[in-house]
Amino acid sequence: MAIEQEKFEQLIKEFTLDTDQLKTVADSFRKEMVSGLAREEGASMAMLNSYIGMPKGDEIGDFLALDFGGTNLRVLNIHLTGDCKAEVIKKVARPLVTEEYNLINKDAKADDTFDFIADMVAEAVEGVEDKKFYLGHTFSFPSIQENIYNARLINWTKEFAIPGVEGEVVNDLLKAALERKGVKNVEPNSVINDTVAVLLAAAYQYPDTRIGVIYATGYNACYFESNHKDGAAPSIVNMECGNFDKLALSSCDEELNAKSERPANQHLEKMISGRYMGELLTIAAARLSGKEIADDFTAIDISDMLADDENSTKTLAIMKAKMGFECPECAQKLRELAKAISVRSARLAAAAMVGPIWHIAGDNPIEAQHIAVDGSVFQFMPGVQDTIKAALAELLGAEDAAKISPVLVTGGSGTGAAIAACVASK
Repeated sequence: MAIEQEKFEQLIKEFTLDTDQLKTVADSFRKEMVSGLAREEGASMAMLNSYIGMPKGDEIGDFLALDFGGTNLRVLNIHLTGDCKAEVIKKVARPLVTEEYNLINKDAKADDTFDFIADMVAEAVEGVEDKKFYLGHTFSFPSIQENIYNARLINWTKEFAIPGVEGEVVNDLLKAALERKGVKNVEPNSVINDTVAVLLAAAYQYPDTRIGVIYATGYNACYFESNHKDGAAPSIVNMECGNFDKLALSSCDEELNAKSERPANQHLEKMISGRYMGELLTIAAARLSGKEIADDFTAIDISDMLADDENSTKTLAIMKAKMGFECPECAQKLRELAKAISVRSARLAAAAMVGPIWHIAGDNPIEAQHIAVDGSVFQFMPGVQDTIKAALAELLGAEDAAKISPVLVTGGSGTGAAIAACVASK
């Protein structure tokens, strides 16, 4: 199949951001943070107060962590050592959906789902029923929060549809289930977003951490705000920055938006996250080949292409499976498109880090700091971490970029929830 070079070059150009464009994104991001904090009309980032501050690293004790972010639940008994370390004493993990039962669909009952969770909590403290445990809850669904305990579910996402939970305080439902199950030594005392959990987990180990990022299927970030204009106590702010919309969209972005469930929302997430990178490649490949592609590419496909050998062995196999034909020339072009999409994603992620770096520093010099990042795109996609570091140098200059250390944090949802339980118990 012949490749139109002009069309290919135009597609590559659509996914390319130069330094000036990247600086414009970072500057707009910083301004949009301020707009969101001021609750200005039209602000695209929610800037939600999490009502919890930063750990000091000397937190100590045994706490429970409930990680409720998808269909696989985890309850962990975690010991905080007080010297910036955490140890998992016991872990209980179960799916909410199997061939035998479904606890998340519209036919499920809220009491049954939370009773299921309460049984897991009981198993996590089995043998130590005479000991009091505070429980921190990482709840990764849209919620209205008025304090560290009170998170009221706005609406389910991720294909959840459990009746009787929307509009309710999730910790109240959990406490009621614990009472029904006779679990008297566990007290839920905190609810946090998964991004906040990642920041807490990293800050416990690296006290200079002030920014946390989820860079995976979705994209979000949080940071520590020390000067709330409304007089609130210093706390971590969940930015919900996947909805940042001060961006120049390419024609491929516009086509993806038009096909998505929420065309006017989550513009940054659609340009960065693993959920959408494959779809962007599908759109670009269809334009390049002139053929409709029935089976979308995925972020895993992109990772495999970027890690491919010089003969494009994996890419040719992916082409055959997704597009129905093999073509060495096309495979090379497809790999270059995949790289362009991945590089743009990482450069935008860097710009979204620089916004809060500038905001936190204000008129003062940028301080040395870690940035906590969790997620499969950051961890596994070839070239992403190096691209972020290079983009930070473009945006901040080599001297200030050398002060910034993005660090991979795994298991943050559990450890962060345990830290939240500890901080909230004081």
